[in-house]
This record gives sequence, structure tokens and C-alpha cells, in this order.
Amino acid sequence: MTVYSFTMTNIQFIQNQVNTSAKNIEATLQLLSEDCTIPFISRYRKDQTGNLDEVVIEQIAKLSKQYDEIVKRKESIIKSIEEQGQLTSELAKKIQDSFDLQEIEDLYLPYKKKKKTKADVARENGLEPLAKVLMAQNADDIEFIASKYLNDKVANEDEALQGARDIVAEWINENIYIRKNLRRIFQRKAVITTKVVKTKKDEEAAQKFNQYFDWSEPISKAPSHRLLAMLRAESEGFVKLNVEIDPDRSGEEAIEFIENNTIKNNKETAEHLRLAIKDSYKRLLEPAISNETLQEAKAKADIKAIDVFAGNLSQLLLAPPLGEKRILAIDPGYRSGCKVVCLDEKGDLLYNETIYPHQPQNETAMAMKKIKSMVNAYNIEAISIGNGTASRETEFFIKKIAFDKPVQVFVVSEAGASVYSASKIAREEFPNYDVTVRGSVSIGRRLSDPLAELVKIDPKSIGVGQYQHDVDQTKLKEELDTVVMRCVNSVGININTASKSLLSYVSGIGEKMAENIVAFRSENGPFDDRKQLKKVPRLGDKAYQQAAAFIRIKEGKNPLDNSAVHPEAYPIVEKMAKDLGLKTNELIANKEKISLVKPENYTNETVGILGIKDILKELEKPGLDPRKAAKIFEFDPNVKTINDVRSGMILPGIVNNITAFGCFVDIGIKESGLVHISQLKEGYVSDVNEVVKLHQHVQVKVVEVDEERKRIQLTMVF
Repeated sequence: MTVYSFTMTNIQFIQNQVNTSAKNIEATLQLLSEDCTIPFISRYRKDQTGNLDEVVIEQIAKLSKQYDEIVKRKESIIKSIEEQGQLTSELAKKIQDSFDLQEIEDLYLPYKKKKKTKADVARENGLEPLAKVLMAQNADDIEFIASKYLNDKVANEDEALQGARDIVAEWINENIYIRKNLRRIFQRKAVITTKVVKTKKDEEAAQKFNQYFDWSEPISKAPSHRLLAMLRAESEGFVKLNVEIDPDRSGEEAIEFIENNTIKNNKETAEHLRLAIKDSYKRLLEPAISNETLQEAKAKADIKAIDVFAGNLSQLLLAPPLGEKRILAIDPGYRSGCKVVCLDEKGDLLYNETIYPHQPQNETAMAMKKIKSMVNAYNIEAISIGNGTASRETEFFIKKIAFDKPVQVFVVSEAGASVYSASKIAREEFPNYDVTVRGSVSIGRRLSDPLAELVKIDPKSIGVGQYQHDVDQTKLKEELDTVVMRCVNSVGININTASKSLLSYVSGIGEKMAENIVAFRSENGPFDDRKQLKKVPRLGDKAYQQAAAFIRIKEGKNPLDNSAVHPEAYPIVEKMAKDLGLKTNELIANKEKISLVKPENYTNETVGILGIKDILKELEKPGLDPRKAAKIFEFDPNVKTINDVRSGMILPGIVNNITAFGCFVDIGIKESGLVHISQLKEGYVSDVNEVVKLHQHVQVKVVEVDEERKRIQLTMVF
């Protein structure tokens, strides 16, 4: 087997795109090769990686995978050309030296297996020598030369010259220099155009795309959301989409460029070359480069949309938790009633009932009595109301009840609750209850701990994305899984209350191991020591190393088990305490004594100075939840439906979705209002997240209300 050597190493390839030293990249790759997780590396191996954060480590991991894929593709291409007996040392070197996939594919293009082309037929008819004469551009009497190539398949000179031009057209199409420069022209000057399909124009479903019935703009300037909208309109058959340069001049600029780089003189062959060039551009180059340009723009739009979704999801997962409280949760409704559940501090279901305070039953007094009774019977501390149908009416109804003690009332997003309630996870958790009860439980739990509850739901169903069904689904899933893992491990989890879904995102655990942990917990009772994890079937030393510091054990045998201090560093903490004449538990949260510790005295081969500083920071506030506390929010009581909204009103609202073009704000009615990016603040805004975050409480002014289309335009500039 031939061994191919490539000019660029993995580390060099990554360093060209990541601003860090080769040493840091090498250390990171080594840790990744040892099956260390990204959360573990970024938190507990800072000294080895030079303090690289999770985002950079994720980038290194992706680029390493990309490098391997490029090398694998190059090896496959070289092998294919070699098997055809056409691999020269010069071609092999060009492929080996390139790490640009587009360039590599261009080099492979002449040798790629494809359907029989016009040029293939011409070659079979013996016309390649005539094509070479055309390209040499030395002949004058080209028709006389063409007559020498007539045979039983080539009847006359015109057919001979046509076949030769077909071969020349293919050569031009395979010219790397021409393809590379045409790509640049398209990247700078390509225009995307959409035209309505006349037979679909009046369909109701088409109206949401009416902006694109006759649309044109430079593709390089089309924002992510607009490009994805055009592509969706095309995929649904409402518009025809086209990408081309100088559409009014039929590609003259590109053809002129090819002519300038192909035609050397004005001999007889020049006219035949012009015909071949025009044919090559229109039949081969333009369709291919146009499609490449669109796919490249789509890939960039996907990245932008995925970034927006990932950012929103991260903010949603890290939303403020109320904490371990007894919660009464309500899934509001009219005719079918309000589904009520009572949950204990751990989110376990204590009781459920349906009440009918609204039309058509209007059993308000009875419903009030029942709610008050449940609050007293189950020692309820907070009420969580879903923000769907009848939400505002239910909130007003609850606030009219004279409770015997203070009870906090929250309205929470119920996006995805119905998806959870019908899921396998929900059926496993509540096999004896129907979807309505499960949905209410989800509404209550997401107030107590949004992260723990939302990990059970497919992120695409949570409703904080932008064209999430139109982007590359593999990349979307990878990115969202990464975000969930990052959030779960940044907070840490209580191993004695965490669900299988939550546990599966813990560093080093995974779905199967999470099942084993839950089964072990059910059989043996709560964990009281991190070391007990090693008794879980199939959880070996590596998994323990990666997972242990991200789990928390409250009131366990070792107080450090409720902190982010890694078990491998317990001896270091014990030595610190001993040197200060203290017991370990006396050092924890003792800021005065912790300030006396000199980090340089406690480093070892595994934990360096950065690791020691992290340990000291953690000892000051062990197990501190990085999330803020939940806050009560109240909508304007006079606004219950879109009919109550008027231009000029100033209203309180909650940001419930962020896109590249602005943010949507919940003002307490079914329809969210849009604050365009230009209306977020005075001056230019390049990124919506610079100004607002998901779930942020904001004041907005109503600019315009379109009741017919159910659209509300808002501004934060007033």
C-alpha cells in the first residue's frame, strides 16, 4: 500500500485558524485522544492547555476532525487517480500540498467518474488531436485541418469542429485557475433573484413569502434569515430561485475573463475558442459555480442561524431557577379547564386536579376554593402558570385569591411542554397519568429548575430558533448537544435528584451510564459519597475521573462532594487545611483563612497554579449556582388580547426569542411583538445579543398593530 506524506500537520492546520500556541493545541489534542471531555479539560486541565476555554477547545476538536476528513479524502482521490494509471508525481504533490477541499476537488475533476459527456463522445470519435490544434492557436486553415478527422461517425468539418469545441469546453471547465477566479467573481458579484410561480401566487400559504415574489439582491449581502426564507419559499414551490452574476449582461464579465485567459491571438481558431468558452460557461461552469455559491451562502446562513439558536438555548437553559420549593403548576385552558398539579421540593407529583374557572363553565368560586385548599394542604410556596391559551385570565384569577400566607406567582413559557408530555421520557416518569397532567408537571418543574426540565425536550421544540428546520440538521444537533452539555456541566447536578435525561449530559456519563446510575440509586438509595459512583455497573475509572466533579452530593460524608473541587484534588485541600491547623470542613467558606493560602505551595504534576486558584475560588463559595435567582414579572393588566394593544402604548415585556434581525417580546398576549434590530437602541447594533438576552424584562413602545395579520411592531427606542 502506498504511503502518502502531507505537508501540513494536524497542529499546523489548527493553528492557522485558532489563535493559540502549538503547545496548547498539542496538549488539548492529547487530552482529547485520552477520551477526556471538553468540560473536564476546560475546567480541570487549565495548566496543560494554557487556560483555553470550552469554546476554543470545541473549535480545536472540530478542526482536528476536519483535518482528518480532508486527509482521508485526499488519500481516496490519490488512490482513485492512481488506479486509473494517471497519477503523476506533480499531480500527487499538488493534492498532498493542498488543504483547500474545493481546490482538491478541482484537481480531481478531470479524473472523476461521471456520465458520458459530449467531450467523451468527441474523444471516442478521434477528435482530441483537433481540440489540441484549437488550443495551440497556431493554425489558419482550420476547416482544412478538420477535414482530416472525418470518419464514419464524423460526417463533415462542422461536426468535427463541434466535437473539438466540446472537448475544449470541458478543458476550460476543468481549469483550476479559471474555476478559482470565477468563484471570486461570483462571491463578489452574484445576485440572488426570486420570481413567484404564477400558479401558486394566490395560495394562502404563499402569502407569508410575498416579499420574495419579485426579489433581487447581492447574495453576499443577503442576511441569514432572508436567504433561508427564500430557500424555504423555493422548496415549498412558491418561487423560482436563481443565482448569477451581471444578470442583465448574460455573464459577459465571466466570459470576457475566460477569453482573456485563454485566447492568445486573433487567428482562425479564436472564433472557435470563443464558441467553446461561451458553451463551457453556460453549460458547465455557470451552473456549477452558481450552485457552489448558493451552497456556500447557505452554509454561512446555517452557521449564523445555528449560532443564534445555540445562544438562545444557552440563555434559556441557564434561566434563573426558583430552587427547591413546593409548587402548584397550572396548564391554563377554557372549555377543557385548567390542569392543576402539586409538586414537592424535588418535583415529585403529589396531587392533580382539573378546575373550570373560565368560560363556558365559569366555576370561579369553586375553583378558588380548590386552589386555596391545595395551597394549604400541600404547603405550596409558589404558583407556576403556563403562558399559553387563557394564561392572563388564569393569572388574574389566581391573584384574586386571598391566601393564608404569601405565595409567589410566576408565568412561565410552556413551549415544548406538550412535546415532553407525549414523549417516551414522560411516559416512563408518569406511566399512570395522561398527557395533560404530564404537561402541567413540566410547567411546574421548569420554574423550579429550567435546566433540569428542558434537557428532556428536543431543543428544536422549545421555540427559540430561527429557521431551525431549514439548516443542516447534523450540524444543528451537534451544536445544540454541545450547548446542553456545556450548560449542565457549568451548573453541576444533584446526583440524588437528577433525572436520567439530565445525567446523560454530565461529562463522561452518556445515556446508558445515566440509566445505570438511576437504577443503582433506586436499588441502593441516595448516594452519600462521590466514590460510590465507582460501584455503578460499567462506570470505570475514566468515567469517574470525567464525571465526579460535576455531580453534587448535598449533606454527604465529605463536604467537598457538594463542590466543584475534583476528587483528585481532595488531598491538596486537606493539606491546605492541615497547614492552617484546621479540619477540611473548617476551611470551606472561611475567606479569611483561604486568603492565607499560597497557591505555589500546593501545585503538583496534575494540578498547576491555575488549578489551585480555581480550587481556592471554589472553597470560598462551594457549589455556588452560577444562575441568578428567579424574579416575579407582571404584564400590563389592561392588555389581554391583541385588540387591547394600541400604537403609542408603553408596556412591560419579556424577551422570548432572539433572531439575527431582532427580538420577539411577550407582552402578555398570544402574539409576541417584534423589536427590529434597528429599534433596540440608539445607534448601530451588529448583534442583537449585545443589547438583550432571552427572558430579559424590558419596556417596549408599540409602533404598529396589524390585527388582521396578527403582527405587532415594537421599539425600545423612546
